[in-house]
Amino acid sequence: MPPTNAQTTIAIVGRPNVGKSTLFNRLVGKKIAITAKEAGTTRDRVQQTFDLGGYNVELIDTGGLQTGKKESLEIDTEKQAKIGIEKADLILFTIDTIEPLTADDLLVANILRKSGKPIILIANKCDHPKIEENIYNIYELGFGEPIKISSIHKLGIDELEGEIVLNLKKLKIKKSTKKEKEEEIINISIIGRPNVGKSSLVNSLLGEERMIVSEIPGTTRDSADILIEYQGKKINLIDTAGLRKRGRIDRGIEKFSMLRAKESVKRSDVAIIVIDATEPATSQDLHVIEIALKEKKGVILAVNKSDIADGRIALNKISHRCDFLPWAPVVFISAKNKKNTSKLLDLAIEIKEVRKTKIQTSKLNNFLQKAVLKNFPKSTTIQRTKFFYGTQTDINPPRFTFFFRNAKSLHFSYKRYLENELRKEFGFTGTPIVITLIETSSN
Repeated sequence: MPPTNAQTTIAIVGRPNVGKSTLFNRLVGKKIAITAKEAGTTRDRVQQTFDLGGYNVELIDTGGLQTGKKESLEIDTEKQAKIGIEKADLILFTIDTIEPLTADDLLVANILRKSGKPIILIANKCDHPKIEENIYNIYELGFGEPIKISSIHKLGIDELEGEIVLNLKKLKIKKSTKKEKEEEIINISIIGRPNVGKSSLVNSLLGEERMIVSEIPGTTRDSADILIEYQGKKINLIDTAGLRKRGRIDRGIEKFSMLRAKESVKRSDVAIIVIDATEPATSQDLHVIEIALKEKKGVILAVNKSDIADGRIALNKISHRCDFLPWAPVVFISAKNKKNTSKLLDLAIEIKEVRKTKIQTSKLNNFLQKAVLKNFPKSTTIQRTKFFYGTQTDINPPRFTFFFRNAKSLHFSYKRYLENELRKEFGFTGTPIVITLIETSSN
């Protein structure tokens, strides 16, 4: 039966380094998949939903398929690519016209032929002078006339999009006739240093082997967005590359991976920071926490591998080294055994709501007057300080401005005191709050 749903799935498939990720970015209209000259850059399936000629398309970028003896990572990459082929309604078979056909191209052609899926053959890098030498060999694949494009220079993309639309019509896939009511999506980034179990956690939450898991640090390169539904809420899980200190980051792909991971934190509501229970609260862990705090995101500390480590020792070390985060919930999990992983989603939903908390000005000032009387502000100079009033200026995260006479003379610990009192009174579990002290001379 041909699919008749409003969304269709298209997979870009080919051997390594033919420009699949560049084509992916060109079609969706933004840089999502990491691109590099190094073969095998893409490992996990990278997916993005976008509109193409009125069709709601989910585009999948896959890792390169190749012949010969494979390492474990290459085997896993191939497995993910084949899952992408199986999910697809339409496949974009991409060839590099700079080089003659290879054994890998023929391997991909055989796999696609057996899949029985409709194929659009794409001859990429057609702005190269060697195209005349190699273009005619492509007809040997048996997929008809190729669409000639250059993903980098946007040549032939309009023609390709037109061919895709024609194929979708043949498949009797319906267009998106009306815009669905936009539902609020909770964006959750899964971050941490390399090899702490981020991808294992994503797989555990999904209930499938969606991300490649390996003991080799740096396995995940792209930041992958995966939309799920949980407790009636739409949640976008963002798996990221492992974050390391700047001095330890190699140039090239790893640097791009780090930048993409940091960008993922910026667009998230809540960051789940994965920590290895067998080696908790390292300096790299603190660096990752610092990234989330700098962006003022909600924070959950997920202590993974708690099934093979002493939880009390791990908690003591985390409490000691992360004493600046008393408001962040700590959850002991085992991604491998799916222990407590759903609790992370429950907390993320709660924190998302907490970050939207708005306190009435009158209620806030009644509380602040009591807090000031309880602990009168002490000055670091002979000039006396006096509290006037406070107001909440923003949400996501909650921001407050408090007005004092001689605010500059307040002891640095007084702001921390006010924050602690605010949290006791109003909660704010899992989210940073921002307090600004303003100098004023009038009541």
